[in-house]
Amino acid sequence: MKRFSVLLKLRSLRVFSAKNVLFLVSCVFFLLFFGCKKDNSPDALDKDTSYAFGMLMASQLGGSMGFYDLRFDYDAFKEGFRDFNEARETRLSQEKAIEKINAAITNLQSKQDEERWIEGEKQRQEGENYLSDNKVRAGVTTTPSGLQYEVLVMGSGGKPGPTDTVQVHYEGTLIDGTVFDSSYARGIPAEFPLDAVISGWTEGLQLMNEGSTFRFVIPSDLAYGSGGAGSIPPGATLIFKVELLSILK
Repeated sequence: MKRFSVLLKLRSLRVFSAKNVLFLVSCVFFLLFFGCKKDNSPDALDKDTSYAFGMLMASQLGGSMGFYDLRFDYDAFKEGFRDFNEARETRLSQEKAIEKINAAITNLQSKQDEERWIEGEKQRQEGENYLSDNKVRAGVTTTPSGLQYEVLVMGSGGKPGPTDTVQVHYEGTLIDGTVFDSSYARGIPAEFPLDAVISGWTEGLQLMNEGSTFRFVIPSDLAYGSGGAGSIPPGATLIFKVELLSILK
């Protein structure tokens, strides 16, 4: 299957428990500490290399583990790093350390969840307003599910079924015009089965004949809902220009 970045239903979920936090943190610390030298050793790593390891830890915490918004007491961070790395007696037991980490992650997630809920409600209301205005435009049809479509070019080929694989060109935007995905920009059509994409696409593509170009306005609950996806905010209504090139079966 060719690259198709946004529409697939599968999403990665961040779910943290004491067990998997311990595993993730242990992996990061093992990678960073294994082979590190004491800073008073004659063969200690130089400053730039030591600094690079600090960058690696921040990258792992942010990129691989998703903890972008954690802020540290860097003196205490350095102390914990040094005590653990030099096999000194640590101020906290491993169990207490994991308890502290879990509490920090829980607080961070609660804050992020609240922010996403507020953003989702804002996006949802703006989307509903847009859908309300759009449905009275000439040429726009609203289906019972709430999907809105407009025929830009009517083709003469067959229509795909709910499990058919199709080849399309498309561009997806938010209601403010922000482009979040485009096969046109990549220069490569997308290919995918209709039962592997958001429900607004599954429904909408079955309305199209090969050779058609439609404009879809997809309510949040037919797209990514309160979770959002990548650069798509939670609760967002999405707009797609879709060109059905062929049905691949």
